Amino acid sequence: MEFLAGGRAEVRITRADVGKRVSVRRLTGDGEGAPAFTDAVGVLTSWDEGVLSITRRDGSSVRIEESALVAAKVVPPARPRRKVPAAGTRELQEVAARGWPAIEAERLGEWTLRAAGGFTRRANSVLPLGDPGLPLDAALERVEQWYAARGLPAVIVVATGRPDSDEELAAELERRGWDAERHTRVRISALAPLADLPASPPPGPAGVTLSREPGADWLALYNRTGDSGGPTADALKVLTGGPSVWFATVRGADGGTAAIGRLVVDGRWAGFAALEVAEDARRQGLATLVTAALAERALDEGASAAYLQVEADNAGALALYDRLGFTDHHGYHYRRARPGGRR
Repeated sequence: MEFLAGGRAEVRITRADVGKRVSVRRLTGDGEGAPAFTDAVGVLTSWDEGVLSITRRDGSSVRIEESALVAAKVVPPARPRRKVPAAGTRELQEVAARGWPAIEAERLGEWTLRAAGGFTRRANSVLPLGDPGLPLDAALERVEQWYAARGLPAVIVVATGRPDSDEELAAELERRGWDAERHTRVRISALAPLADLPASPPPGPAGVTLSREPGADWLALYNRTGDSGGPTADALKVLTGGPSVWFATVRGADGGTAAIGRLVVDGRWAGFAALEVAEDARRQGLATLVTAALAERALDEGASAAYLQVEADNAGALALYDRLGFTDHHGYHYRRARPGGRR
């Protein structure tokens, strides 16, 4: 990594570069007679109280004291790819889990038991990415005990539809009386075409506003936090969790919230979720407007591929994502332990 310009290291980033991809060199201590340096490349996700936070492509974060910076610069975005990305099921499962993170997680072999106070199945289900390290019946008993201790149903998310998915586990759970529910499709797209979508705002609504936190109006339109008195702390932690999260809001002519969306950028992947349009603002192109704005933001952070999850019986959403250019990658559904189910 080359930082020197004319023989001199320079710090060429400011707080205004938050959200951009940067490369930095920092002083980490004294070597034997010479300073020791460490380099980092990633998205500058925050710069507060003298500390920078940088999120790498693998989703890990590094915190850097401003006083330790030796050199830094913004990395120009790579030329975006326009082909649908190639990806394995496990890669997308891991990316999606980081993009919608549980508050509590515990490993059981290669399975991850996740809980978030009951807010969404995704954050309150087992992610089985391999061998649980126990015979299946013993592993399922451990799963049921873990969720019962938290007042939650025992649920396992099972990927299907590809050679590298969990068809065998699905069959074993079926034999043991675990009920199937909430069949969902995971859809992917190249990112660059989404940013190029024709997305001129119609008369009335303003453009898309992006923020790092969901405002009260955003949460009101989302309306899935499970608490009529406002979002729970668990819901907010899940919504704002992830490597680099953005919330999009479009206001209508009356000043109300017309459309919203959520984006999480994790390396090459940009995850789209919570795309909602107010009932009286539909069929005005606002879903496309929000998608294009979020895609442009993700491109700026170095992503090249997009994914989203949509329930298989949501015909309207499936048609929208068809028009936007998304295609099916794999499916998943949840298996819930049936009380008194056989083993």
